[in-house]
Amino acid sequence: MKLLIVDDHAVVRAGLRRLLAAGSGVTEFLEAGTGRAVLPLVRGHRPEIVLLDLNLPDIGGLELLRRLRAEVPPPRVLVFTMHADPVFAARALEAGAAGYLSKTADPAELVEAVARLARGGRYVEREIAQALAVQESEAPWRDLTPRELEILRLLREGGDLAGIAAAVGVSYKTVANTCLRIKAKLGVRRTADLVRLALRMEAAERA
Repeated sequence: MKLLIVDDHAVVRAGLRRLLAAGSGVTEFLEAGTGRAVLPLVRGHRPEIVLLDLNLPDIGGLELLRRLRAEVPPPRVLVFTMHADPVFAARALEAGAAGYLSKTADPAELVEAVARLARGGRYVEREIAQALAVQESEAPWRDLTPRELEILRLLREGGDLAGIAAAVGVSYKTVANTCLRIKAKLGVRRTADLVRLALRMEAAERA
């Protein structure tokens, strides 16, 4: 299994190589210190897993995640970052990460996370996963009806009201009125805010 370590600190990359050399199943290591170096390495070597720090000196980690997701085939990305806030985790999962781990996690948990991704699974650091679960249980979209959830999903995917009406099989006016009800339930005024909440919902579903 090939693994690409993306971190702008050479000492961190060396430490990760030593840690993962035993017991993780990695047979070949690649390294990148900048975001710009990542895609050429991915296209040239096709690593199965990318271990990605979000704080890079050139391309932002979340933007890089989106670019990696567009690769064919896309590598599985494990975010390994200083940010333990579940908000960052939700954004990373939304952008396509298969796992999320903070740099304060136990080394054994990193080895476990890499092994889990290698088997095709997902992994979120235990404490962060618990925080995400709490956020999900308190999520405002819990009160939406199945029809409202479907319209919210179609908005998230970029649909306009006319297209959503055709997809759902109702009139344009019905969709517009439903969007007003959804906004009232979720406490937002603008459609852009509604889409942001829909993306939060998708991130919570993945977690």
